[in-house]
Formats: sequence, structure tokens, C-alpha cells
Amino acid sequence: MDHSNSSFSIASAYSDFKEITKVRLSVSVVFSSIAGYLLGCDTIDGFVLILLALGGYFMVGASNAYNQIIERDLDALMDRTKRRPIPDGRMSVNTAFVIAVSFTILGIACLYVINPRTAMYGAISIFLYTSVYTPLKTKTPLSVFVGAIPGAIPFMLGWVAARNEFGIEPGTLFAIQFLWQFPHFWAIGWFLYDDYEKGGFFMLPTKKRDKGTAVQIIMYTIWTVLASIIPAFGVTGDLHLSVVGAIIVLALGLVMLYYAFRLYKLRTSKAAKQLMLSSVTYITLLQIVYVVDKYI
Repeated sequence: MDHSNSSFSIASAYSDFKEITKVRLSVSVVFSSIAGYLLGCDTIDGFVLILLALGGYFMVGASNAYNQIIERDLDALMDRTKRRPIPDGRMSVNTAFVIAVSFTILGIACLYVINPRTAMYGAISIFLYTSVYTPLKTKTPLSVFVGAIPGAIPFMLGWVAARNEFGIEPGTLFAIQFLWQFPHFWAIGWFLYDDYEKGGFFMLPTKKRDKGTAVQIIMYTIWTVLASIIPAFGVTGDLHLSVVGAIIVLALGLVMLYYAFRLYKLRTSKAAKQLMLSSVTYITLLQIVYVVDKYI
């Protein structure tokens, strides 16, 4: 038996597994939910943190595996996705389905151990992503609106895991990440426009890389930044942000807004990519600032 071959197949199976469950995306979701938990908890419970991290990973993994099963024929048409495990023939639909179902059960179980409410929101996010967002992507640009809901749940989920209740605080965390999804998604939709078109996906609000789309990106960026500083005004219950924290968040937001205006002016793929990177930087640093602000 050729050992180099078997070790190669294990390595490739592992990389396919990582691709079908989108490990990198999972990490950002886990990061968001842990940030939400740290904001909501009175004392940090390591066991809950581990369950939350696992539950978050399984949820994203399940959603992505379902998504790649449903879109396998469309994925085959796009350069960005044609090398994915299913369209490339490296993984069968059945194998992907077993992964998706196992991850759904494991994810909801992990979150249920924390509390049933957290499990419910986890289940809602898998359902919306798989059964509503994915089918709508080829039908209407409104799919981004639906996709923004499961996309915004992790930040809020962490708070619910800590408090076992839904109120103004997790609602605010949800609103920030919900509004943020639009400039983020549309920037991606802009620089991958040609590729998305091959798969028949309409991700931009006007379906075109035009001023109308760029204006909406600017508007949603402004709303994101405004929502992000609301906790500094003492109207969001136990979710607080100091003046210094708010100034830092506002400064970060202005950087993102600069790139949104730049996209409006240049309307190039490069400008869209820079906006996308600045949006990722913004949401990551915002969550860090919120958490540091609470514990300092």
C-alpha cells in the first residue's frame, strides 16, 4: 500500500471538510458570539464559552454544507466556487448531507445545553440561511436582506447565551451587525459581479454596479456607524459604551465610510475590495472595543 497516497487522501479529505463547513467564516461567527457573551455575562463561564464556540462553528458549518448542496449546479458555473468539493466531484451530495445534518444536531445540542432560547435562535439562523436566503439569491437582490438576519444573529446570540433573555441589549447588537451586512455584502457582490452573474446571482440592490448601488452602500454604512454609537447614550439597558469607546468606534466608522465614498467616486472592483476589507476590520475592532470598554 502506498502510504503517501493514503496520507494525501486524508489531507485532501480534511481540506474538503474545511471547505464544505467554511472554517474561516466559522471563526468570525464564533468571535462575534463570544464578544456578545463577554458583553452580556456577569462572570465568565468557561464551559459556556466552549459550548458557544462549538455551537457557533457547527451552525455555520451546517448552513454552508446545506448551501453547497443546494447550489452545487450553480457553483459549477462560477470560477470562485467551481473547485468546491461537490461540483468538483471530490465529495458526494450524501456525504455533504450527513455532515450538514450532524452539524445541525450537534450545533443545536451545544446551544441547548447553554439554554433553550440560544438553541432556538441558532435553529432560526440555520433555517433562514438554508431555506430562505439560499433559494432567493438567484431570484431577487432582497436575498441580502434575508441573509443579513442569520448573519447578524451571532453577536446577539452570545448575549442571549449569557442572560437567557432577549431585550434591548441583544437587539442593539443584532441591529449593528444587521446594518453592517449590507455594505459588506454589496462590496463583495460588486467585485465578484461577473462571477455571480455566471451563476445567476443578483446581489446588488439595483442589480448593477452603478451610482444607485454605491449610494445605498453609503447610506447603510452611515446607519451602521450611528447604530454602533447608540450604547454611549445610555438608552440600551445594560449595554454601555464610554465616551472614549464611542469616539474610537466613530473614528473606525469614518474610515469605513471613506471607503464607501471612494467606491461611489471610482466604482472599481479594487475600491469595492478595499471597502470589503475595511468593513471586516470595522466589525472586528468594534467588537473588541465594546468588550475592552466593558472590562476596563
